[in-house]
Amino acid sequence: MPQVRPLNKGCQYIIVPCISLAIYALLYSVRYVDDNRLTSWKWTFADVDLMVFVPLLILGIILANGLFRLSNVKQRPALYLFFLSFALSSIFWKVPEVIVDTSRYFTQAKHLEVYGIQYFISEWGKAVHAWTDLPLVPFMYGLVFKLFGESRAFIQVLNSMFFSLTIVVTYFTGKTLWDEDTGFYAGAMMLGIPYIYSQVPLMLVDVPTMFFLTLSIFTFIKALEHGGAWPVFASLSLFAALFSKYSTWMMLTVLGVVFLVYLIQKREGRKDIVARTILVTLLTGALAGIVLIFKYDVIVSQIQFLNEYQRPGLRWWGESFVSTFFYQTHPFITIAALYSVYAAIKERDAKFLIVSWLLILIVVLQIKRSRYVMIAFPMLTLMAAYGLQRVKSMAINKHIIPYIIGSSVVIAGYAYMPFLQTMSLGNFEAAGEYLRTIETERVTVFTVQSDEAIVNQAISVPIFDLFADKKISYDHDGFVLPFERYETSPLRFTWEYTNPEYYAVTSDTSEKEKVAAVISNDPGGVLPERIAHQLAGYRKMKVFNNSTGIFSYTPGVAIYRYP
Repeated sequence: MPQVRPLNKGCQYIIVPCISLAIYALLYSVRYVDDNRLTSWKWTFADVDLMVFVPLLILGIILANGLFRLSNVKQRPALYLFFLSFALSSIFWKVPEVIVDTSRYFTQAKHLEVYGIQYFISEWGKAVHAWTDLPLVPFMYGLVFKLFGESRAFIQVLNSMFFSLTIVVTYFTGKTLWDEDTGFYAGAMMLGIPYIYSQVPLMLVDVPTMFFLTLSIFTFIKALEHGGAWPVFASLSLFAALFSKYSTWMMLTVLGVVFLVYLIQKREGRKDIVARTILVTLLTGALAGIVLIFKYDVIVSQIQFLNEYQRPGLRWWGESFVSTFFYQTHPFITIAALYSVYAAIKERDAKFLIVSWLLILIVVLQIKRSRYVMIAFPMLTLMAAYGLQRVKSMAINKHIIPYIIGSSVVIAGYAYMPFLQTMSLGNFEAAGEYLRTIETERVTVFTVQSDEAIVNQAISVPIFDLFADKKISYDHDGFVLPFERYETSPLRFTWEYTNPEYYAVTSDTSEKEKVAAVISNDPGGVLPERIAHQLAGYRKMKVFNNSTGIFSYTPGVAIYRYP
């Protein structure tokens, strides 16, 4: 068979961008296929000016090419990836909180801030309502509030660090399993997933969970290879992953795959591999056992509830693989990952099973929600990097990375971010900024609930509190829907809201100026009689009622002031 001649450099610079633009043109033309529930192209590109977008796309690719030709890229790849990813993610700190789950994690974190670490630990699952959440990430958020102050900016810095560290760990994982180029390309391609940029700024648990899962895989590999202190690091990482999110429990079966691969491949030193695995298991079991001793009832009830409620719900709340792997990631990454399967089978590379295992689980179990798939993105980019490394006949692996990154950052920045900034939850941030201009220490909050609502409006108060920078007084009216109306709702947790004690209304009326906020789906409308009576004499100062017109939950805020 004749050998395929490598493309010359001129062809590389022409063919790669042409293919890239052609794929994007195809995706754009059938953007209605994208059924993502947050950043679907049919929504995010609805108001995009293509006459501006296309030049920006080309400019982004040119800049990315320049960044990857800097001399220090190869000298300090880990530092380069860390600082580049942190800088890129910081651009998206302007994205408001856009997912109502933020309310849960903020509330749990604020309990630690207000009442302390001991209270959080003892009351988690009781006074600190845990829903189906595990404690580690809210605990870390609470520590940030306790040490640095209750500001979303500090949470965003922490999450950007988690994102950047995930990329660095991805690089080291690829380098350990194969070589430095594979690791570097995998880490770099993490910057080419637009969906991640919509998640890093949010006060959720998904980005930290992605980091701890990736770290667990890497440290366990190092523990099997080298021993020493690595089993301890692996145990700590595994403990963190276990108590970040329940979905990681299934994903951590990858460690069994790591063990089997190393046991089969290492003809010498198998006793060491078994001993190190047992050590990691015992240390992790001891750490996890401490938590289980004190929180066994809470965790067991959560698992039962997840099995009865969350697992069936995934069938209704899912998104298509086409959306997740072609629109929300870069299509080149997915194509390279698919090719890598063929390449690994051809080379009989057992180590490839380690990085592909999470994707196998996702496909077999039909996990079709981008937020749940996101924790496997580092493994997806490792698969893609492995595949690119084996396309030597076309010699495009070094040139395709900048196209992936440049185009994805432009899509996230020019299409996703403006759309997310128009979402209704952004009204809380805008109202919070306005309240900073008013000299008052306390804001009394009211919520208006409609009978047709799918979300309990009370859950809006903690999100408003995140931005208000004032003390909040809120008297939850206890409005609830009949159980059968929200029993299978993905937003069921909002109807089981418990008003935290720190929102208790006080009789302190010593402030010279009184300020109130009314949260409702129609903040400019007529107030219910009970609220109108309490706000008699107040003047409506400002209304924040931005909305995409797409989602059913559209909270707005009206600010009132007395006299």
